[in-house]
Amino acid sequence: MSKRKTYTDEFKIMIAELVLSGKTVREVADEYGLSQTAIRNWVKKKTPIDVKGDTTNLEEILKIKKENARLKEENDILKKAMAIFATK
Repeated sequence: MSKRKTYTDEFKIMIAELVLSGKTVREVADEYGLSQTAIRNWVKKKTPIDVKGDTTNLEEILKIKKENARLKEENDILKKAMAIFATK
């Protein structure tokens, strides 16, 4: 069995915001007993990205991509169903 710790999204956001506000990754890691790699990954997901005047972050982009893929798959299913009914 693994003794891997899991953290809530709220905790990850709080840690990322500490780094984004100016604390170093090392300071936060030492203070909270976390790995620097985990903190860097959380910060990477929360770092603002400017996309044509709109600000978002990697986590939001990944959610949008996942939803887009789901909608494309649903659309393909509906197209196939329409083709079947159109030939009848």
